[in-house]
Amino acid sequence: MTVAVATPLRAARLLALAIPLALLGGAYLSQYGFGLYPCEMCWWQRYPHMIAIPFALLAFFWRPVAPLVAIAALAVLVSGLIGGFHAGVEYGWWHGVTACTASVFDGGGDPLAAIMKAPVIRCDVAPWDLWGISLAGWNFLISTGGALLVFTLIAMNGKVQLTAPEKV
Repeated sequence: MTVAVATPLRAARLLALAIPLALLGGAYLSQYGFGLYPCEMCWWQRYPHMIAIPFALLAFFWRPVAPLVAIAALAVLVSGLIGGFHAGVEYGWWHGVTACTASVFDGGGDPLAAIMKAPVIRCDVAPWDLWGISLAGWNFLISTGGALLVFTLIAMNGKVQLTAPEKV
């Protein structure tokens, strides 16, 4: 019986893809499924994840793998740091750098009426939290921790030799 063992670089590659996919998927599910529309800083957090996904996907087909995974992890880390800043704005620890934004959903008809009816999404108010941690806070924790783990796994690659258990 042969057991497939994940090397640190393979694990890093999977994490570099899974983290932004999961977080963007959750963001879009919360937006379109539950009506939690993003503010401007929420969008800022999404952009680095959007950059990370193509680099992580390329790492499955292109060589060398480590630089591509590192770029993806760096993008995930940037999203996490933006999330930390955004969470601080939501918790009132510091002031944000932008005004609040509004999302306009024009399904046809009068554009001015759509703008006037659009909800104003404030960057300094958390629309939802779990255990006192806002979505931006969760992005900070998951993205920053995940990116640091990916960087650690990249650094471990080649230094740790994982072997499969012997055949019984």
